[in-house]
Amino acid sequence: MIRTQVQLPDELHREARRLAEEQESTLADVIRRGLEYMVRIYPRRADAGARWHPPAPRRLGSIRAPVEQWREIANEGPPAP
Repeated sequence: MIRTQVQLPDELHREARRLAEEQESTLADVIRRGLEYMVRIYPRRADAGARWHPPAPRRLGSIRAPVEQWREIANEGPPAP
């Protein structure tokens, strides 16, 4: 078994200790069971080891605004509904 350290927010630590007491268990067991549950509900993806690649670029057409207006257009808010 591997020993490790984790940092828990105060409230989560209090709740985990409360749960351990109610279950007549240890804090370590509560954390271990929680991790076992998370690993079970989030199974390893088939593509987990696959390297991500950005999508291929698409031709979107030319920009119809003059270069001098690009900065202004880029900083505009979304169009009004």
